[in-house]
Amino acid sequence: MNARSDMHEIDEEFEFTLEVDGTRPLAELTAALNGVCDRVEEASGPAVVVLWPGPTSPDGRSWPGKVETREVGRWEKAVRRLERLDAVVIGVIRGTCGGPALDLLLASDYRIGSTDMRLLMPVNEGQFWPGMAVHRLVHQVGAARTRQLVLWADGITADRAGELGLVDDVAAQVADSVRAAALLLGRIAGPELAVRRQLLMEAPTTGFEEALGAHLAACDRELRRLGGAEPEGARP
Repeated sequence: MNARSDMHEIDEEFEFTLEVDGTRPLAELTAALNGVCDRVEEASGPAVVVLWPGPTSPDGRSWPGKVETREVGRWEKAVRRLERLDAVVIGVIRGTCGGPALDLLLASDYRIGSTDMRLLMPVNEGQFWPGMAVHRLVHQVGAARTRQLVLWADGITADRAGELGLVDDVAAQVADSVRAAALLLGRIAGPELAVRRQLLMEAPTTGFEEALGAHLAACDRELRRLGGAEPEGARP
């Protein structure tokens, strides 16, 4: 089965999917991402979002091109919105990808890479694109490794991505891995997932005393849930 038919099956099987097409104008891709978020927020019950790679620029690296700063801001807000959904977000990297694929991979809860994946750092005329991917990379893999990736990396292979923790699974049959992950993780989707994800994201930059209140609030929510009471609020 080729990559296109493989991903077409995923698109048909899952209600919330987005093809990450790096050739589309930034404004169009932002609108598509916000559209998925709208649908998830309007849905009832646990949800799984699958992000899968579409076409990319001819060199796989040039992105987002000549755009206005306000367009970049809208894109970053849409990625942040995705990152805060109650849904489980599964990001897929297959073949050679760059640009928006990196942003959305770093905002995903579970990341799947194909054995032939090659993730390229986005550049404009030879300069690394200074978007929020840099911020997320530092938080997720550390400043030293991010410096190596930003300044020197010629592409991140499946082995390297696994070593860095950028992907959770490297699979020859990506569609099968998506289905398995959705079955396993879909059960934890909902407000409680959003609470725990927020605690994880804030931990690297929050001191113990400041974090204590948020963690106690999350513990209180969990104890109420276990006791059959309705948790108060959606966030710690």
